[in-house]
Amino acid sequence: MNKNFQKQLSTINWVHYDTILLDMDGTVLDLAFDNYFWRELVPGVYAEQHDITEDAACQHIYDLYSGREGTLEWYCLEFWTEQLGLDLLALKKSSHDRIRFLPGARTFLDAVKAGNKRLVLVTNAHQHALDLKKAVTGLDQWFDEFVCSHDFGVPKEHPDFWCQLQEKLQFDPATTLFVDDSIPVLDAAVEYGLAAVVAIRKPDTRMPPKDTEGHYFIDGVGWWI
Repeated sequence: MNKNFQKQLSTINWVHYDTILLDMDGTVLDLAFDNYFWRELVPGVYAEQHDITEDAACQHIYDLYSGREGTLEWYCLEFWTEQLGLDLLALKKSSHDRIRFLPGARTFLDAVKAGNKRLVLVTNAHQHALDLKKAVTGLDQWFDEFVCSHDFGVPKEHPDFWCQLQEKLQFDPATTLFVDDSIPVLDAAVEYGLAAVVAIRKPDTRMPPKDTEGHYFIDGVGWWI
């Protein structure tokens, strides 16, 4: 990493902000669970149900996925339950032992809570998925509020999401820090005018670091501790 860029990044410190907005999957929790679920478990179960090869199931499912990324449907368990004819919530529950925090995330959350900051989880995940992950991980003990984009009718990638979020939370963009692993979401936050926007470079512990496309980044929120 360029040393000048590294120096710039070091000036973005969570302690300087009143409100901290955190994504869930890939920021607090390991995205490895979701990638396993959608790329391995779902195609495998679909193949078994339809008596086809996993390769054929992957091709069919990936064709369904195509073009929907960044839309609310992309994140909607109910939509994909209908499209695939699978009880996706039951499948998530059956594999809940794979839901884990990213390295250092709990230590970071402890520090933020001890610092008396306003901490809000802001996710595109469906409410049912959020409820399951809250039950498994105990996220309630750290976060003051939870916001699902489904309640706003638009995903975090959409400008209207940020207008509605500000109206709901009444945060000051100048004193608010936002952390996420999605480049389109980070782009939308920057466009809205948040003072500090930081990308997670290693949202999935099974994968190599990702290109954050010019955004200030950290490998994970544990970097701040």
